[in-house]
Amino acid sequence: MAWNEPGGGRNNNQDPWGGRNDQGPPDLDEVVKKLQERFGGIFGGGKGGGSGQGSNAILVIALVLALFVWALSGFYRVEQAQQAVVLRFGEFHEIKTAGLRWNPAIMDTVFKVDVTKVHSVPMRATMLTEDQNIVDVDLNVQYRINDPKLYFLHVNNPELALSHSIESALRHVVGGNIMDKVITEGREAIAIEVEARLQDYLERYQSGLVVAKVNIEDAHPPKEVKAAFDDVIKAKEDEVRLQNEAQAYANGIIPEARGKAKRMLQEADAYKAEIVERAKGEAKRFEQLLTEYKKAPQVTRQRLYLETMESVYGNTTKVMVDVEGGNNMMYLPLDRLVNNAQSVQIPETISVPQIKSESPKQDAPLRGVDRLRQMRDSRRWEGR
Repeated sequence: MAWNEPGGGRNNNQDPWGGRNDQGPPDLDEVVKKLQERFGGIFGGGKGGGSGQGSNAILVIALVLALFVWALSGFYRVEQAQQAVVLRFGEFHEIKTAGLRWNPAIMDTVFKVDVTKVHSVPMRATMLTEDQNIVDVDLNVQYRINDPKLYFLHVNNPELALSHSIESALRHVVGGNIMDKVITEGREAIAIEVEARLQDYLERYQSGLVVAKVNIEDAHPPKEVKAAFDDVIKAKEDEVRLQNEAQAYANGIIPEARGKAKRMLQEADAYKAEIVERAKGEAKRFEQLLTEYKKAPQVTRQRLYLETMESVYGNTTKVMVDVEGGNNMMYLPLDRLVNNAQSVQIPETISVPQIKSESPKQDAPLRGVDRLRQMRDSRRWEGR
């Protein structure tokens, strides 16, 4: 029996909102009726109420709660390094930047993309070079998402498109170079060319990706011929080393040769200046001698003769003296006489006895000694 029915107990006039019923909990229908009375203007109820009206009120409350939950579910946060692509009913609507955002749930779909993160794709491929050789190339491509809209909507699988583009660009560049360049000093140039061509492919496909860096980590011939190519590389390294050694040797020899050449030129200039000055001095001496000759021809002639003979005898160690009236010639060892003259000091005044010989052959040595003394005296006189 309900508490509000006649005879249902004490205090029949009390309801759940006006007093306390000690006999049991309030009736649910009465609670709904009271709610309808209070919110009748909003929910369209009246004073008449019933079980149908109570069910409608519960449905409305459920709808309000669902609407509240739906509104809360539309809030999301976009990080500083992200961008959000918003699709409304599957069609592109807008791009959201960093911050607290709201979009209606169910109607909108949000995809967050990190546009600053650098992704890496390793690849290893076997390529054919321009000179019909095969090389194995290992490279690493670093990229990031530049346009989230193109990344999500224009390409079905951007990573797969990137992989195919890398292989195509690499084959084109490697196929246009010879093997020696690919496996030795040409890696950096090849990586730059691959990067430019790969970026062109991605822009044509509208993939929304941008290439950050292409690194060729290794390039080597196949294992079957690797030993032969190692020998070739070693020979080239030896060639470069020998060229450097030759260049270093040339750098040491050439400056030395240039120094010697410059020294020889300077010596030649000095010799030239010496000869010219000596010739000028001889010419001036000749002019002075000519003046003296004009003043005293006989004396000057005699002096020139003595100086000439002195020069001749000074450069000769053996003298043959012809004796008048005889058939024999006398030999004077001047080298010994000069050495004796240097070792033995001859006094300036010496008395030589006059020796007369009956034969001209015996007087010849005396005349030679007299001539040497005259020459010595003339040298001393010129020295004074």
